[in-house]
Amino acid sequence: MLSMEDNIFVIILTGEFIIGMLGNVYIGLVNWIDWIKKKKISSVDYILTSLAISRICLLCILILNGIIMVCYPDFYENGKLQAVINIFWTLTNYLSTWFATCFNVFYLLKIANFSHPLFLWLKRRIDRVIHWVLLGCLAISSFISLILATAPNYDFEFQKIINHKRNCTEMFYVSKSQYFSLLTLFNLLAIVPCAVSLISFFLLIMSLRRHIKQMKVSVTGCGDPSTEAHVGAMKTMTSFLFLLFVYYGASLLATFHYLMKESKLAVMLGEIIAILYPSGHSLILIIRNNKLRQASIRVLRFGRTVLKPAGTGFTYR
Repeated sequence: MLSMEDNIFVIILTGEFIIGMLGNVYIGLVNWIDWIKKKKISSVDYILTSLAISRICLLCILILNGIIMVCYPDFYENGKLQAVINIFWTLTNYLSTWFATCFNVFYLLKIANFSHPLFLWLKRRIDRVIHWVLLGCLAISSFISLILATAPNYDFEFQKIINHKRNCTEMFYVSKSQYFSLLTLFNLLAIVPCAVSLISFFLLIMSLRRHIKQMKVSVTGCGDPSTEAHVGAMKTMTSFLFLLFVYYGASLLATFHYLMKESKLAVMLGEIIAILYPSGHSLILIIRNNKLRQASIRVLRFGRTVLKPAGTGFTYR
């Protein structure tokens, strides 16, 4: 029988999960329909679709892990189920982070203006190589997950502690530590795509500053499309970096929960905050992307038409 706090946790987590799934399914569906109509797909749509698919899988792993950890901890008693979930979490987490990083770099190359030969070389070839870059991200993520799946078991010391504990919850909290060192190492490797996104963000700021200085010299005004593109991309990158840091902070909170006095509450808080990243950033992408935003407006207008009461002149505003 679940307690009141468990029920509240499940309700909040399920609500976040539904919002995230709707947002990511919407992104994938709109781009897929556009792909079918035009018989081709743009580079940015290809990245967004790949990102949406990875986050759909990540959301499923997060809600499954969260509900099991809090409501049914005895399922993790032997550690095997948790090991499988950790492997799939590593795969989907890396895919999501790398695809989002590719999206940030893509926008940097399309919007920023630098005269460096390497930047110009990448700018000219990004549309032709983006498919191979995404496949490379998939290969890297799969390789890391394979290492985790085939790594030797480091739970000897923890298993001795488990043998002295009879409470299922306590046994779960100890078994959580079996893969701590390996998972911590792989989490640290996620610094690489985060660093790439940070570099892209700062380069975009530098490009915007240079562009503003050029505008002041030429006295062309401050509302030109290039400035708006810079600012829009910076807003999207800022939201991504903020949610990403919050996500990893929440993941660390859930990882180190066994060191805290209120460990179960720490797990709940960590899982609730962590799921905001794949859910919230996808909604921001819909708002910032013109095609996705226009499609959502058409869907809302269609919904208003369907919900309009028959035989009356009343419309929803």
